[in-house]
Amino acid sequence: MINTIEWLAAIFVGLVALNIFVAVVLRKFFNTSIPDAYDFGRMFLGILIFWGIAATSYRGGHITVDLVWTAAGPRMKRVIDVFATLVLLFVVAVQTTMLFDKVRGTWADNVQTYDLNIPTWPFYAVAWFGDVCAVLLIAIRTYRLVFQPELLQEARPEQKADE
Repeated sequence: MINTIEWLAAIFVGLVALNIFVAVVLRKFFNTSIPDAYDFGRMFLGILIFWGIAATSYRGGHITVDLVWTAAGPRMKRVIDVFATLVLLFVVAVQTTMLFDKVRGTWADNVQTYDLNIPTWPFYAVAWFGDVCAVLLIAIRTYRLVFQPELLQEARPEQKADE
């Protein structure tokens, strides 16, 4: 499941890059543009952000500043990890609720793209589903941090440096 989420995030990175590349080439060399390129770009970027959150949340591979964590003992490190993951779970769960409201609002208001009049709510729904996956993965990570910490014992960069 985690690998699938990471692959989906990677696909959305590719879609964002492809949209930008094709739009620039068409504008520069052919004096034309992709209809709704801006709308597609911003919606794909939104999708990418939420799927990226899902991809990094389980592994804890996001950027962190862990000066206190590094100085703490093993027991305190675990307490900090559990607390931080619970805070992240709460924030992402609230974000998911608000994003669902956005999906419902764009659907109810029949918001469409400018050029092609494509409904935008499916794009928001895909982003929301990425956020739902993030909540599920963070909940799994929290459970494992509390009850099965040995399952999350991936080597951290500072651990590799000590070896």
